[in-house]
Amino acid sequence: MNQPLSRPSIEQVRIRNYRALRQVELRGLSRLTVLVGPNGSGKSTVLDALAFVSDAFRVGLHQAWKNRGCGRDLKTRGQNGPIEIGIAYRESAGGELITYRLQIDEENERPVVTDEKVTTKTRRGGEPETVLHYVKGHGEVITRGPTSSTVHTILVGTDLLAVNVFGQFQDNPILAGLRRFILDWQRFELSIANLRGQAVGGPQERLNETGDNLANVILYLGRNDPDRLGFVFRVLAQRVPQVETVLAEEMTDGRLLLRIKDAPFQDPMLARFASDGTLKLLAFLILLHQSKPPALIGVEEPENYLHPRLMYPLAEAFRVATERSQLLVTTHSPYFLDAVRPEEVRVLYRDQHGYTQAQRAADLRGVREFMEHGGQLGDLWMEGQFNVGDPLTNSGMPRLAGGR
Repeated sequence: MNQPLSRPSIEQVRIRNYRALRQVELRGLSRLTVLVGPNGSGKSTVLDALAFVSDAFRVGLHQAWKNRGCGRDLKTRGQNGPIEIGIAYRESAGGELITYRLQIDEENERPVVTDEKVTTKTRRGGEPETVLHYVKGHGEVITRGPTSSTVHTILVGTDLLAVNVFGQFQDNPILAGLRRFILDWQRFELSIANLRGQAVGGPQERLNETGDNLANVILYLGRNDPDRLGFVFRVLAQRVPQVETVLAEEMTDGRLLLRIKDAPFQDPMLARFASDGTLKLLAFLILLHQSKPPALIGVEEPENYLHPRLMYPLAEAFRVATERSQLLVTTHSPYFLDAVRPEEVRVLYRDQHGYTQAQRAADLRGVREFMEHGGQLGDLWMEGQFNVGDPLTNSGMPRLAGGR
């Protein structure tokens, strides 16, 4: 039985003309979705497309566009027309379906919002209702309520996102909620180099995308939520038995020292001398159990630096975290796959034209039948039962359930 949604949750993602994603649609997304496939199949690109939208809201479309190499590097090779990224989500379980579609093209080497639209639809059916529609800076916003009205305005620039503008006003809660949701997406690439870096400053409530403020977040939890931090340390000690505790110490010069105490030694060592796996596992536990996690978390290949037997309990920790966040995870680990359900897995692969395609593992022929007879999802993947995703063979086209 699915747990009730306690936070906004994306049900569908549609991406067109974004790098290898000429046309990819992921439907029926759950609170935990795992992307698998060979190198270069587009797994990370899905996360980056969503991160691109969130970055455009944070730092502006022009900067987000420039950071990714502009149109020549963002658009699908051999394709013309705008990039399109769309989501359909609900603010809560049973709420109306809100669809956001964003189309971006390039004119005179600058990004232009060629089409931006927000619609809503209740579970009772009926035609979708438009809340906002803008084309190259011209459009309208519709406010609801006893005094519903349509406001026609012109934005001062064609690179401005209308939802980001009008979502700052309280008179349209749908746009305000959508803006708040998009700003609360984070894609994490927790590199060991950043985790070993020297943190500065005081306590910080939320882990950033690279994890270089790990000590700051541990300091915050120690001061404001010691019970939560204690739980993280207990889980860490269960997975890395020699670890007793972790200490974040604030120095007079503003530096933060992160120390890890190993048994049976008396003196804690600096975290930068700890094993890669210990640091990575600590960072994941802090990410999943921080006081205020992001609404949408994207994680790249959590298996890096970790022992394979830690993958199953880590995947279980990811599932528990879905009570507060929605998670999108890319992985090459069959051990991680063993802990998830086939309907939570999307298999990505390149077709004969070089473009990314995606299929639910549950829809591939034989997957459910094998699992009903005791097969594990990771084993099925490694044995080639998905018929895609094996870099040593020709991936071809997937066999769908009921296919030949």
